[in-house]
Amino acid sequence: MQKIKISAMLLCALAFAACDSQPKVIEAETSGDQSSTPIFQDAPAATVAAGGQQDMAGSEHKVVVAEALNTDKYSYLRVKENGEEKWIAISKRDVKIGGNYLYTGGLMKKNFQSKEFNRVFETVYLVSDFREEGAGAAGAAQGGMPPAAGALEPPKNLKPAPGAIKISDLVANIRKYDGKVVKVTGKCVKVNPMIMGRNWLHIQDGSGKNIDLTVTTTENIPLGAIITLEGTIAVDKDFGAGYRYAYIMEGAVSK
Repeated sequence: MQKIKISAMLLCALAFAACDSQPKVIEAETSGDQSSTPIFQDAPAATVAAGGQQDMAGSEHKVVVAEALNTDKYSYLRVKENGEEKWIAISKRDVKIGGNYLYTGGLMKKNFQSKEFNRVFETVYLVSDFREEGAGAAGAAQGGMPPAAGALEPPKNLKPAPGAIKISDLVANIRKYDGKVVKVTGKCVKVNPMIMGRNWLHIQDGSGKNIDLTVTTTENIPLGAIITLEGTIAVDKDFGAGYRYAYIMEGAVSK
């Protein structure tokens, strides 16, 4: 009997060891109230966030606004598309009830709780590229106004302001400037407004192969503007929610 007990214990031990040798999967815990995440506190119009389904095809949608609910940071819009109603969320702006608008892509969130309105949206789409019909593809970056001619073209023969460094030189020696305040002169070729409480600019100065420098600022810089900015360089910056940069200029102010 003793031998049988020992054999049984050995078999159990071997079985446990075999099971324990398998890879362990740790699943992240999620909360039903997704408004506590930074992406919803500051910018529900962002297109990348954890826990949502993104429209990777980038399909263009034509909608008519039926209702608008505004908060301090953003607007919930009840829209109609091909006879079907749905809710979308954009950075706060004035829209026309009954107006025709276009948007591209979007991030779908299920059972999103809005504390401001004490309600749960069964489905809401977070949209950044939202514009009035006829405003142009980049109109959303300027409150629905189309960009100036040539706004998205790379700059040519751009003269840097005194004390400004070329973006190509900055990037070539980026570790040297980590944590330091730097000044650059460039052209704003892209604007993503009010994501995580700040505006995200893409600046080029024509140096190198038109290297793109991402800049965060609370200032409103129009698309196509030639601007000198001063801010702090950060290397290997991870904001979470899919915002990860090898290098970035933060807290920039115009000079």
